[in-house]
Amino acid sequence: MEPLVVLDRVNKHYGELHVLKDISTTIVRGEVVVVIGPSGSGKSTLCRAINRLETIDSGTITIDGEALPAEGSELARLRADVGMVFQSFNLFAHKTVLENVTLGPIKVRKRSKADAEKRGLELLDRVGVANQASKLPSQLSGGQQQRVAIARALAMDPKLILFDEPTSALDPEMIAEVLDVMVGLAGDGMTMVVVTHEMGFARKAADRVLFMADGEIVEEDTPENFFEKTRTDRAKDFLSKILAH
Repeated sequence: MEPLVVLDRVNKHYGELHVLKDISTTIVRGEVVVVIGPSGSGKSTLCRAINRLETIDSGTITIDGEALPAEGSELARLRADVGMVFQSFNLFAHKTVLENVTLGPIKVRKRSKADAEKRGLELLDRVGVANQASKLPSQLSGGQQQRVAIARALAMDPKLILFDEPTSALDPEMIAEVLDVMVGLAGDGMTMVVVTHEMGFARKAADRVLFMADGEIVEEDTPENFFEKTRTDRAKDFLSKILAH
């Protein structure tokens, strides 16, 4: 149970709005943490703060024992160890699928093109889109693009991957194919922080559920305990609304 990410009394404001309020939690190596809660609760801000896409006002975040630097080459090096999958894919439109996956390993990890392409094709095969390697992202479905984005994150051999609502832009059919890939990663022991509205994924793949509301972690527990023995009224109210549909 080795700590990989440690957040200690993290605060973040957007002007008058206090979006993260004294957030403290530890994510251990190999753990899958699913962050759920109503819109505006601070979930995505928390996820993005872990690799400093969002700055914080106070508190500390450490990854593998190292504090997040403010900027510069040290931050870039640390970011290379933290994969990120966004809701909007963020693939380079003018590059092929394989080029999207190999760009980081070649530029940042200084791998040879041949090695990066061999590994890239293996990862595209793993997420089920190896036959799309030479296409441009616009020629793929949303679900296929998101699976390419996951392969791109994996290609950097990250210590953990952050998923910020990775299925919210997808049709229901495509959601299942992306979640299947994520369940497979969880089973392989990848450390993952997943912001999502998909309660089925939380039940199936999470080691721990963090429930956030109004910028605070209101409740955290195993999926079994959280869904079956919710302790707080705020979480009960949230679950009653989303599980009723």
